[in-house]
Amino acid sequence: MRNALAHVSRGQHTVVAAAIRQAFAQPDRTSAGETWRRVADQLRSRWPKLADLMDDSEHDVLAYIAFPRQHLTKLHSTNPIERLNKEVKRRADVVGIFPNEESIMRLIGAVLFEQNDEWQTASRYMMVEAFAEIDAQETDPILSISNKAA
Repeated sequence: MRNALAHVSRGQHTVVAAAIRQAFAQPDRTSAGETWRRVADQLRSRWPKLADLMDDSEHDVLAYIAFPRQHLTKLHSTNPIERLNKEVKRRADVVGIFPNEESIMRLIGAVLFEQNDEWQTASRYMMVEAFAEIDAQETDPILSISNKAA
């Protein structure tokens, strides 16, 4: 959204953001794609660079819609990654100066390893079982057909 709004004057941010958000409110990938293209076409006459950006980024921006429904609200945010980056920066600031590249790689690796352990054991931000269902549907066409029938 930030990249899109960079092509629009500040006074138009609210209107353009509301128009783009229409695609995110759609129930499935097909209707979201149609809405995305319709909004891009509506904005093309006034902001051609924004429309080109929307054309180029449609598949990347709407890729999350294929994930399980319970994860959709968590996927739109980069907060966990931003928190992780902030923790890496905080720890690097404590050390200050690193004698060589290997030492900073060890520190960052330790922080990432620690965070990975926490994500796997402590708090489940996303349920792994839901991803297993996606994998089963992609690899087993019979299961996929029976789920659609149900």
